Amino acid sequence: MKKAFFALIFFTSLLSAQEKHTISGTINDVRNGETLFGASVFLKDTSIGVVTNEYGFYSITAPDGVYTLIISYMGYIDIAKEITLNSDKKLNFELSESSEQLDEIIITSEETGRINIKKPEMSVAKLKSETIKKIPVVLGEVDIVKSIQTLPGVTNTGEGSSGFNVRGGAVDQNLVLLDEAIIYNTSHLLGFFSVFNADAIKDVKLYKGGIPAKFGGRVSSVLDVRQKDGNSKQIGLTGGIGLISSRLAIEGPMFNKKGSFLVAGRGSYAHLFMGLSEDTKDSKVNFYDLNLKTNYKLSEKNKLYLSGYFGRDLFNFSKNFKSSYGNLSGNLRWNHIFNDKLFSNLSLIYSKYDYDLTIESAEFDWVSSINNYNLKYDLKYYVSNNFKLDFGVSGVYYNFDPGQVEPTSPTSPINPLKLDEKRAFETGSYVNAEHKITEKLTAQYGLRYSTFSRLGGQAMSNYQNGQPVVYNSALGIYEEGTEIGTTSYKKSETIKSFGNFEPRLGLSYQLTQNSSLKAGYSRTAQYIHLLSNTISVTPLDVWTPSGKFIKPQLSNQYALGYFKNFTDDVYSLEVEAYYKDIENRIDYIDGSDLIGQNNIETEILNGESRAYGVELLLRKNKGDFTGWLAYTISKSEQRTLGDNVEGPGINDGDWYNTPHDRTHDVSLTGIYKLNDKWTFSSNLVFQTGRPVTYPNGQYEYEGLSIASYSQRNSDRLPAYHRLDISATYRPNNKPNRRWKGEWVFGIYNLYNQKNAASISFGQNAETGANEATRTAIFGIVPSITYNFKF
Repeated sequence: MKKAFFALIFFTSLLSAQEKHTISGTINDVRNGETLFGASVFLKDTSIGVVTNEYGFYSITAPDGVYTLIISYMGYIDIAKEITLNSDKKLNFELSESSEQLDEIIITSEETGRINIKKPEMSVAKLKSETIKKIPVVLGEVDIVKSIQTLPGVTNTGEGSSGFNVRGGAVDQNLVLLDEAIIYNTSHLLGFFSVFNADAIKDVKLYKGGIPAKFGGRVSSVLDVRQKDGNSKQIGLTGGIGLISSRLAIEGPMFNKKGSFLVAGRGSYAHLFMGLSEDTKDSKVNFYDLNLKTNYKLSEKNKLYLSGYFGRDLFNFSKNFKSSYGNLSGNLRWNHIFNDKLFSNLSLIYSKYDYDLTIESAEFDWVSSINNYNLKYDLKYYVSNNFKLDFGVSGVYYNFDPGQVEPTSPTSPINPLKLDEKRAFETGSYVNAEHKITEKLTAQYGLRYSTFSRLGGQAMSNYQNGQPVVYNSALGIYEEGTEIGTTSYKKSETIKSFGNFEPRLGLSYQLTQNSSLKAGYSRTAQYIHLLSNTISVTPLDVWTPSGKFIKPQLSNQYALGYFKNFTDDVYSLEVEAYYKDIENRIDYIDGSDLIGQNNIETEILNGESRAYGVELLLRKNKGDFTGWLAYTISKSEQRTLGDNVEGPGINDGDWYNTPHDRTHDVSLTGIYKLNDKWTFSSNLVFQTGRPVTYPNGQYEYEGLSIASYSQRNSDRLPAYHRLDISATYRPNNKPNRRWKGEWVFGIYNLYNQKNAASISFGQNAETGANEATRTAIFGIVPSITYNFKF
C-alpha cells in the first residue's frame, strides 16, 4: 500500500514536471532575517502562486517563458523581479518594511485580498504582533489571549481571565501550542495575564474550525503560536516598563551569522505594592517567564532550531496559603529541503505543567504534574501549482501525576496520600491535500488516524455491574458504585485502546473576483480531559486520560461561510454559520469531590454537547482609521444521561446551558493613526452573562437552613460590558534612529462598570435575612507603559 502511494506521488510529479520548471526559496525580513510566514509569491498575470510555509519556504512551477515574479507581504514593500524560466531556480528574497503603515492589514487570514477569497481555509484568523500591541488590555500588559477574544466566536471565561472559549467549547478543548509544544495553562496571576510575551512572538494563528489534519488531540480549536527566530543581522533590544510588570528581549546573530538567538524575559512586581497595606503586607503575588530560541544553518538544505519556554507563578497569602505553578517546554527541530518540491520538519518536543499547593492551617502540601514527550515528522510536497500535499506522523507519551499529599508537621491531621500515576501513548498519522480543481473551485481535504492507549502500571477498581456511579432512588442522588475488587496491570500491559478516523474537508467556490462561498467539515478526537468544577484554568486543575471508564470526546463540526472584499479591499466581510456536536463530554454529579480523588470515575457521568451559531466579522483594512466589528449569536448546551447508569441524569436528562454559553457577543475595535507621533485605540465589549445556578428556595431540617437549587445553569449573571481606550505616543519616530521609544497610556473599563464575576447567596450574620453578594474584580484601571526598541 505504501509503495503504491509513493509511486502515485512520483508519477504525478513526473507528469506535472514535463516541460516545466520550479522556482523555490525562502522569504525573509531584510532588517532582522526573520522568515516570513504567509508571504505571497506569484507570477504576474497568471493564476500561478503560493504562500510561504511556517519557515518562509515556497515552491512554484510554471512552463518555460519570461515572467514577472511578485513577492508581497502585508506591511512590506512588494518586490517585482523579471525572470526567464528555462531551468529550475532557487531564489531567496528579503523584504523591507513599508514606511507607509496606513495600508497595513490589521487582522487577516493567511493571505490578503483575493487569495483569501480563493483559499478553502475557513474559521481561521491570524494576528500580527504589531496589532496585538495596539489593543487596550487590563493593567497595560500586552496580551495575545485577550486579543483573540476580540474575534467572533471567541469569548473569555471571566473578568481578567486568560482562558478562552471557542464556539461554545470548554477551556480544555483548545489545543494551545508554543513552537509546537503543548501549553496546558495559559495564565499568569490566576488569569490576569497570559503566558505569551508579545516581544518574543512572531505569529499567532487561531483555528476555530476547519482544523488541518496535521493537528489532533482537541475538539474545539487550535491556537498555534510561533516564537521569533532572533535577529540574524545585528544585536537588538526590545522591552517595556509597566506598573505591574516589565520585560526585556535581546536577540542577535550567532555562528558567523549562520544562526541567531533570542532571549526574552518578563517579571512582575505586584508583591511590592501589596506590602504597602497592613492587610496584605504578608502576602506575595508575582510571576516570571523566560523564552529562548536559537537556530543554526548547517547547509543550504538543513537548518536546526532549538526553542524553549519556562514560566512560574508564586503566591503567598498571609503566610497560610502558598501556591506555585508553571509550564516548561522545549523543542529541537530539524528542517530539511529534499529538493525544490519537498520540505520536511522533524521535531522532538517536551512539555510539562505542574503545581504545588501548601495550606499551613491544614498542615499539608499538594504536588501534581503532567509530562509529555512528543516526536513528530511533517512533510510538505509541492506536487504542482494546483496540488499540494502535507503528510506526517507523530507519537506522544503522557505521564499524569494527579497528586501527592504530604503532611507538613508531625501534628498534621492529614495522612500521606499518593494518587495513582497514569500513563498513556497517543499516535497520529495524516495526509492532507490542497487541490485547485477548477479556476473557481478549490478543495482542501485530508484524513487523520489517531490511536490512544491507556497504559498499565497500576491497579484499577472493579465495580458491581460495571458501574462506578449508581443512582439512589430513595434519596434522589447519584453515589459511588460498589467496589468488588481490583485488577492490577503491569507497565507492559494496555488497559484500554482507542482508534479513530478523523476526516477533514474544506471547499471554496469563487462567486466573483471579490466574493466566495466556503464550506467545511472536520471530525476530531480528544483523549485527555480536564477535571475541574470551575469554568477557567486554575492551578488546581487535574488532567486525566481516557481509559476503562472514560471515553474519548468525539466532535463533528460543520461550517458554511460567505466572504467578500469590497471598495478596493478597503473593507471585508466574513459571515460564518456553524454547528458542532460532541460525544462523550463528561460532567460532574451534584456534590462531586475532585480533590484527592483516586477513582475519578465515581464522580462523573457521560453525556453529549452541542453548539451552533452565526459569526460576523466586518473589517476596515486601510486608511487612517482601521478596525473591526465582531458579532456572534450562538448557543452552547449539554445533555448528560449517564449512558448505562440508571436514573434521570443531570438536570432530569434535559439539555442545559454549558458554563461557556454566551447568546450575544459583540466586540468593536478601532485604531486611529492621527499622525506619526500619536495613535489611539479603543475596544468596546458586550456579552450576555454566563450561565449560573441560583438557589430557588430553602427549607429547615433539624434547625439547619438548607437551600434548594434551580435546574443546572438555568440562570445568568448580569450582562457583561466595558469600554477600554489607549493612546500611544512616539516622541521620536525617525526611521534611521536606532533607539525607538513609545509611551502607552491606557484606561481599562473607562466608565467603571462593576461587572459581576460571581453572585453568592447566604444569610446576614446580624439579621438572619437571606442576601445576595455580588463580586466584581475590576472597576476602572488606568495604566502607563514605556516600550523601547534598539
